[in-house]
Parts: sequence; structure tokens; C-alpha cells
Amino acid sequence: MSALAMSDRPRLRSPGRMKYDKARQSDLLLLPERVVELNEAAGAILWLCDGQRTIAQMIGELEAKYGQAGLGDDILEFIASAAERGWLELCG
Repeated sequence: MSALAMSDRPRLRSPGRMKYDKARQSDLLLLPERVVELNEAAGAILWLCDGQRTIAQMIGELEAKYGQAGLGDDILEFIASAAERGWLELCG
């Protein structure tokens, strides 16, 4: 995969989808033949991967939500990793 651009718009690769599991109190990524239990950070990022938001917008939203600056590198690293695993595709 080529380097990510801040203008890329990631989305979950079909037929994957997100679900909040009340019993586990955690976000789940539902994939064919597999369920991935996510930590809070991974869930927060993947919920924003809707194909509409750019990576730059997602970083801004997450930094505002958690009251922290400098999350961009970690978010980019996670998105790249998720794309390599086949969880995400880029829309632009």
C-alpha cells in the first residue's frame, strides 16, 4: 500500500461493519468468519472511517474528543495497519 495522504477518506471494506457489544462494553469489528474485539482507541478511529471524512478531519475530531494534540502519527499508523489487514479501503 502506498503512503497515506491526509486527504484520503478511509472506509470499512465491505462486508465488514462495526458494532458496540454491551456485554463486553467494547467495540467489535465484524468481518466474514471473524470478530475482532477492539480497544477504545481502535474503535474510536474505525467508527469515523465512513468514506466521508478525510484522515485530517478524523485526527481533528479525535484530538478534540480526547482533549489531546499530536495524535496524528498514531492514527495514521493504525489506519495504515488496518488497511494492510484488509479492514479498510481508501475512497480518495
